[in-house]
Amino acid sequence: MSPNSHEVFDRSKVRRRRDRAASSYQQSDFIKSRILEDIEDRILATARQFPLALALGGYSPGTKNRLGRYCDTLIETDFSFARLPANGQMALTADEEWLPFADNQFDLIVSPLALHWVNDLPGTLIQINRCLKPDGFFIGVMPGGTSLKELRQSLLQAESELTDGAEMRVSPFADALDISGLLQRAGFALPVSDRDRLTIRYDSMFDLLRDLQAAGETHAPALTGRKPLSRRILMRAAEIYASEFADPDGRIRATVELVWMTGWAPHASQPRPKRPGSARASLAEAVGSIEHSAGEKTGNLKPKSDD
Repeated sequence: MSPNSHEVFDRSKVRRRRDRAASSYQQSDFIKSRILEDIEDRILATARQFPLALALGGYSPGTKNRLGRYCDTLIETDFSFARLPANGQMALTADEEWLPFADNQFDLIVSPLALHWVNDLPGTLIQINRCLKPDGFFIGVMPGGTSLKELRQSLLQAESELTDGAEMRVSPFADALDISGLLQRAGFALPVSDRDRLTIRYDSMFDLLRDLQAAGETHAPALTGRKPLSRRILMRAAEIYASEFADPDGRIRATVELVWMTGWAPHASQPRPKRPGSARASLAEAVGSIEHSAGEKTGNLKPKSDD
């Protein structure tokens, strides 16, 4: 079945590439390990134990080791069946665009590096919110807009130089500025978005490409008819990368921007913003000055005499 015209990613390609990477993705799991540490810190800050938790997408053996102690039961999912363990662990195949869970099921949902491949992020966030019990907690992280900017620029410049045009060869990523608004639209209470930036160094552009392929994270566009990258273009891109984005020791830099999102399923016990005008103390009282009504014109105020 061909992808819909409005879709950015071909989900069938995403699954096939994850299937092929089932035996190799743990070789490049170092970013996931760092992310799981940060998720653990955010869970610790809640000072809660969660009876039922869901790790949505991006299965990793380290997830249960890191997060299992904070929940009584942890269910893990991946879009690729081939990446799931065969030992009877509580893990299942799930499409992040069509969650197979009933409403009000989970006390905690985390999504470590999976939501950047969905075509309808607002719709997925709405589904996640519905799957949470009231006062349930959500933590998600995904690559942000500046991720792999060096690779994107190098490929674009090389293909522009050597052909009559250039295509997008690196996936588009979400803009961090949009995430808080998306969380609000999805109905989350107390939404928070922040970002972190990592710099990973490689000996060459080809080492970076091998890591992306091993992780199943290569571009999966919905549009068909793309021209394959020739060896000539790749070699020129590697030259540009080494020239423009290398450190003094010759190793190249790869930027990964991490966009974090947290929110709570609404509950009556949560703090709510006050109504405009409901404050009991004025700013003038706080700073010890005299407050005048909006109807008084400053030109009518007479200065005090020294008498």
